[in-house]
Amino acid sequence: MLPFLLLIALAAIQLGLAAYCAEQARTAARTAARTASEPDPHADPAQAGRDAVSGWVDPAITLGSGDATASVKATARVDVPSVLPGISIFGPIERSATMPKEDTTP
Repeated sequence: MLPFLLLIALAAIQLGLAAYCAEQARTAARTAARTASEPDPHADPAQAGRDAVSGWVDPAITLGSGDATASVKATARVDVPSVLPGISIFGPIERSATMPKEDTTP
């Protein structure tokens, strides 16, 4: 019975880890898009996205333009670590966020 309970516990931990990585990817994408949407960003948007999440997550952030002049789109990709070494249940998780560019006209 103990191996079965251990397997269920590890599966629950793995699901929680995947949900946490998805939330961190969403936060990184949102922060990068918000920073890139500023008229004169003081920080690198990709670095701002990485700084907004836990250090061990290390998201890969790409920036694009949603609508060339009206919005900015950022995509963050996070690899989900496995609880069991050598067995990868989940692939990388990707989340995107689109923010409108700020209007600078007086």
